[in-house]
Amino acid sequence: MKIGLIGLQNSGKTTLFSSLSSTGEEKGSIKTVKVPDKRLDELTKIFNPKKTVYATLEITDSPGLGLSSEGKLKITNDFLNNVKNSKALFYVIRNFENESSPHPLTTIDPIRDLNFLESEFLFADMALVESRIEKLKKDFQKSKNEQIKKELPLMEKMQAHLEKEIPLRYLELDENEKKLLSSYQFITIKPAIAAINFEEKYIETAEEEIAKIKQSFDKYHLNILPFFAKIEAEISQLDSDSANEFMKDLGLQESSLQKMIRALYEELNLYSFFTVGEDECRAWTITKGSNAQEAAGEIHSDFYAKFIRAEVVHYEDFIKYGSFQKCKEAGAWRLEGKEYIVKDGDIMTIRHN
Repeated sequence: MKIGLIGLQNSGKTTLFSSLSSTGEEKGSIKTVKVPDKRLDELTKIFNPKKTVYATLEITDSPGLGLSSEGKLKITNDFLNNVKNSKALFYVIRNFENESSPHPLTTIDPIRDLNFLESEFLFADMALVESRIEKLKKDFQKSKNEQIKKELPLMEKMQAHLEKEIPLRYLELDENEKKLLSSYQFITIKPAIAAINFEEKYIETAEEEIAKIKQSFDKYHLNILPFFAKIEAEISQLDSDSANEFMKDLGLQESSLQKMIRALYEELNLYSFFTVGEDECRAWTITKGSNAQEAAGEIHSDFYAKFIRAEVVHYEDFIKYGSFQKCKEAGAWRLEGKEYIVKDGDIMTIRHN
């Protein structure tokens, strides 16, 4: 699942992307990063498996935006194509001074930069909607096609929403409408979070600064998080023990990079269920609302087709009682059918033919 890392030039986007190297594998402009999960860490301690496998996300580094020859910020087609192929957007917004690395607009204003990115994407989506409406009306006059009859009012609904300057991700759509839009690549319909890149001196006050920025985006409810590019770059060069000691000295409970990766996972409505044992402890990724048969299919396609039952114990119950046998004795171990809706943190064993 690809996440588009986007931002203006000199925003710290490249530093963030480089910092991701400590959490996963890199292939050109794409890095596969692990989603941190303390539950999986704890299960690994208990089972001591040969291998531990975390859930992952693919982060794609899109070109940084700068000034055009006319002295204006411009979003190129290459940039838009990169973004359109992403499942979600990850804005990197600058909030630090550095004379040797000037901001494209010369001044530091994270609210302005966030507004710019959202506005440009709104304009791109509006142009697509208007073009589609025009074509649908012409086609409907010729054929009176039933598909067009369904799609046209949806496009007009989206147009009215965009005219209010609100991203499409905040427009309520039913399942049929989502299905109709599956072949389109609207930008503002994608989930998004923003990382504000602070200087180290803001460690103690970053949350207060974030609260001020969020006030300007109340109508969007955009998830905005603090990020410290220089600190993350240093952490990425350290081993686990040294990194933890370094963060402790700075008063940080957790790497801001880890928080952002987890926030992306949550923003996409993704859950983890676990399989455990001496050979492997693993987090499997599913979408919120997935049933047991669909979860089994994530493990292996044959498990979907030949699914019989799932043995289920929730992580919290397992930690509480200490073993599968004690979970059975306490009634926390269950056999579930294919329609069972898997919960975040379920530990599952799939029975199949």
